[in-house]
Amino acid sequence: MKTVIGLDIGSLATKCVVFDSDKGMLAYHILRSGHAFEESAKQAVSTALDKAGINKKDIAMTIATGYGRALVLATTMADAQVTEITCHAKGVNWVFPDAKTVIDIGGQDSKVIGIEKNGVVANFVMNDKCAAGTGRFLEVMAVALAVEIEDMGDLSLSSDYTVEVSSMCTVFAESEVISLFAKNHKKADIAAGIADSIARRITGLVGQVGLKEKVVMSGGVAKNKGVVHAIEKRIGTKLFIAKEPQIIGALGAAIVASSRVS
Repeated sequence: MKTVIGLDIGSLATKCVVFDSDKGMLAYHILRSGHAFEESAKQAVSTALDKAGINKKDIAMTIATGYGRALVLATTMADAQVTEITCHAKGVNWVFPDAKTVIDIGGQDSKVIGIEKNGVVANFVMNDKCAAGTGRFLEVMAVALAVEIEDMGDLSLSSDYTVEVSSMCTVFAESEVISLFAKNHKKADIAAGIADSIARRITGLVGQVGLKEKVVMSGGVAKNKGVVHAIEKRIGTKLFIAKEPQIIGALGAAIVASSRVS
């Protein structure tokens, strides 16, 4: 029995998974990253270990991934770093062994990954040039709509009419939302338009990779039912989502760690 840790330090959230080579995932913890990635990582690891009933000295290896992985590696909190692409592919494969395409929307980027047997990456495309269509984009839009981000999905699904939000730039989209309010559009219809704008961008990425079913969505945005529905409608197939999609990257990092110590 070898116990390892997968640590995904994202721009918005830090996720930790404690994984055992025999028993699988023992525990996980998610918290807001904030501005001090090292402190967030320490807290996530400590809490996840407490949940698992495991002592830090019993951890055989820790692998970091995500936006802040290099920083955590530099502080010796992790033994190695692995790209998010590899980790999401491995994590999805562990939950859905027959998955062929992964759509991951994180805090600062979005990516579509084509995967083969055992979670091997076949190809991928990534948008990391701007925050459009990401978790950060949704946070800004939630403020513009004056709603809690957790409520945006249900709000958009209650829409009778999808208003077009044409601006993909976060700053311009925020201004566009304000102008849509001025034109008397309903909040739910604007929320539906925001979800559809994200779906349009993701559909373009899917087209570059090539759609192969089964399609799995990972990342925190997978919790937004409105965005999931909008993507399903545009790509014409069902999205499969893990019980906790936000930890898929950390899970994949833990799986990679487990393979290196077994």
